[in-house]
Amino acid sequence: MGGAEARVRAFRLGLRAETRAVWLLRLKGWSILARRFADGPGEVDVIAARGRTLAFVEVKARGDFASAAEAVTLRQQARIGRAAEAFLARRPAYAGYVVTFDVVLVAPGRLPRHIRNAFGL
Repeated sequence: MGGAEARVRAFRLGLRAETRAVWLLRLKGWSILARRFADGPGEVDVIAARGRTLAFVEVKARGDFASAAEAVTLRQQARIGRAAEAFLARRPAYAGYVVTFDVVLVAPGRLPRHIRNAFGL
């Protein structure tokens, strides 16, 4: 498999994982505000709200939950933090919300796992 083909396959896997994560969040009562939000150096997979909580959610798909959890690096956490700052700067209506940084882990044959407050910035 060539490099371009592998990237396309990984991109499609990521989209399917994000879709599964979004459905899980919706079933748990979250409203999805954005998917694949990017602003300058910041990027986050999903932004969701429930009540007065605003969650910036990273989605990780791997062969098992442990590998998926390990894939959320400090560099990615910083990127998500920058996306959160940009999102909040442009949307003052969310200024009073409690902000969390969550992760949804996706593994084959398993329901996705939502981890609240997975990391703090």
